[in-house]
Amino acid sequence: MPIIDDLTPTRRGFLGLAAGAGALAAAGSQAPAQEKVSTSARIVIIGAGAAGAALANRLDERLDGAEITLIDGRVEHWYQPGFTLIAAGLQPASYSVSRTPKWLPRRATLIEDWAAEIDPEAKRVTTVGGEVVEYDFLIVASGLKLDWEAIEGFSLDMVGKDGIGAVYAGPDYAEATWRAMDRFTDTGGQALFTRPATEMKCAGAPLKYTFLTDDYARRKGNRGKVEITYAAHSKSLFGVPIVNEKVRMLYEDRGVNVVHDHVLKAIDPGAKLCTFATPEGDVELPYDFTNVIPPMRAPDAVRNSPLPWADRWTDQGWVEVDMHTLRHARYPEVFAVGDVAGVPKGKTAASVKWQVPVVEDHLVAQIAGREGTESYDGYTSCPLITRVGRAMLIEFDYDNNLVPSFPGVIAPLEELWVSWLMKEVALKATYNAMLRGQA
Repeated sequence: MPIIDDLTPTRRGFLGLAAGAGALAAAGSQAPAQEKVSTSARIVIIGAGAAGAALANRLDERLDGAEITLIDGRVEHWYQPGFTLIAAGLQPASYSVSRTPKWLPRRATLIEDWAAEIDPEAKRVTTVGGEVVEYDFLIVASGLKLDWEAIEGFSLDMVGKDGIGAVYAGPDYAEATWRAMDRFTDTGGQALFTRPATEMKCAGAPLKYTFLTDDYARRKGNRGKVEITYAAHSKSLFGVPIVNEKVRMLYEDRGVNVVHDHVLKAIDPGAKLCTFATPEGDVELPYDFTNVIPPMRAPDAVRNSPLPWADRWTDQGWVEVDMHTLRHARYPEVFAVGDVAGVPKGKTAASVKWQVPVVEDHLVAQIAGREGTESYDGYTSCPLITRVGRAMLIEFDYDNNLVPSFPGVIAPLEELWVSWLMKEVALKATYNAMLRGQA
C-alpha cells in the first residue's frame, strides 16, 4: 500500500467539504414526492447496474401496480468509478463489489440471466436460458461490452503478469494491474498507455492512469528510470478542446511523450511489443508496462437487434435514441440509459445520475397519457486524477461547455485536493444514493 501524507487540519476541513458536497448533491437532485400513477404496465429493464437499479427504484416509487422486471446475469454489483482507486493501490478489490439484489426495490423481480434476443416488434426479450419476458415498456440499461477479442494476442489471464494491466476488466483485474504498476515503478522501463477508437466509458480513465503511474515513479524517486508514452487514438487527448489543451500542457510538463492517431490492434507479450494501426500503416511500440483498453461496443443482444442506429456508430451498436429524451426514435415504448445509449456524450456514472430522471419523467408521463418535460443536456463528469491527492473536476455538456457544479468553489481546470476528495470520498456516497433512487 502506498504511503500518503497525513491529513493536515486544512485537509480535514476539505474532507468535510467534500463529504458535505456529496450529501448536498444527493439531496439537491432528489425530486419532491409526487402522486403515484396507478398502472398494470409490464416494465422490463435490461441491466441491473447503475442505470438499471436507479431507474427501477425511482419507478417503484412513482408507479402503483407496475410489474418491474430486471434482467442481468451478473449478481455482483461493481462500483466502477472505484476501479482507478483499486488500480492505484488505494483500495482493495472488495471496495467496488456488492450484491446486485441489495440495490433493487423489494417489489421488483430480478432474472439472473443475460438477455440474448430483443424483439421490439413483438415486445419481448429472450434470455440466454430461453426464458421469454414480454413487456409494455423496455429500458435498455445493459452497459457495454469490452471487446477483448479485438486485441490480437491478448487474453485476460495475462493481466498482472509481465507488465500487463487492464483496469477496465473488473475489480480483481484492477488490483492485479496495481501490482504490475507497482513493480514497474520500482524497476523502471517503458510505460505505454492507450485508448480505443470507439466510444468508451469514462474517457478520462486512460489519462488518469498515465498520471498516476508518473506520480508513483516520482514518489519512489524513480522517474528518471521511467519513460512514459501515451498513444492517442486521434489528434487530441480529450474531446473537450479546453480540457485537451490542459492535459497536453500537463503531459508536456511531466515528460509524457504523446503520439497521435495510434489505435491498438495487437500485443505480443513475449516480445513486449504493441502493434498500432496508424494512417501510415502498422507501427510497433515497446513496453515494460501497459494498460490494455479494448474497443467498446453494445452487448451482442443489443447490436443484433433492430434497436441500434443504422447510420451512426455502425460498428458499435449503440441504441438509437433522442439525445434529450433518451426515447427510441422508432419504438416509442423503448428507452435507453447509461453507456448503451446512442448519444454524443454521457458514458459516465455521473451522466446516469442525470439521465435516469429524464427517462423516469417521460415513461411515467406516457403511462399517464401526457407529455414528459425533462431534458438531458449531455452532462458528463470526469474527476480527472492528476496525481495522488490532486484532481481536476471536469464537467461538460453536449456543446463542450464546462458546467461546474460548484462555481467559485471548485475551479474545473485546477489540480485541487478537494476535487480529489470528491472522487475518493464523496462520489461513492452520492453513487449509492443514486442507486437507491435518492439522487
